[in-house]
Amino acid sequence: MHKSIVFLLLLFLSCGFRSQTALSLPEFRINELKTFLKGKNYNQDLAVFINFKVHSGQYRYFIYDLKKDKIILRAIVSHGSGSVNKNSDALTFSNSEGSHQSSLGKYEIKESYVGKFGKAYRLNGLDITNNNAMNRAIVLHSYGCVPDKESQTPACLSLGCPMLSFNALQQTARYIDSSKQAVILYAFY
Repeated sequence: MHKSIVFLLLLFLSCGFRSQTALSLPEFRINELKTFLKGKNYNQDLAVFINFKVHSGQYRYFIYDLKKDKIILRAIVSHGSGSVNKNSDALTFSNSEGSHQSSLGKYEIKESYVGKFGKAYRLNGLDITNNNAMNRAIVLHSYGCVPDKESQTPACLSLGCPMLSFNALQQTARYIDSSKQAVILYAFY
């Protein structure tokens, strides 16, 4: 009898972990991106996902192995200060210059450069919801106020860019820089 209770408890805990991961990175979003990538000249093995529905103090940035169907990196990522709604947890998104809001959709991660935040990657928006990213100078970069570990405290805010911790950007760079084809970043809500 005691062994069955322990087994049920372990089963419950493992299912709870899987469902939390599924909530953070829903399977239908992974499948959406796999369908999008078919026949295109982008990396077919690796993708980056941002789930803006997850609290900004929690892991909501994922590098995902599309062949092995597993998350290989989790990180904290910021959103734009203009995306915050007073007295609400809901975020808003925009593709407009000066909005300081994050934009949703698929991005092609372009070349890296060294700017005022150190190493950064240009992002080319591929959807109507983010196709102004290059004009808005929306880039993937690090910033010192973004933590490495999860907490209940919200991450600091950007001017619309997805900002990572220095360590998370370094880890991301290893994957992006070693890819022969452009990696796609998919931000959703």
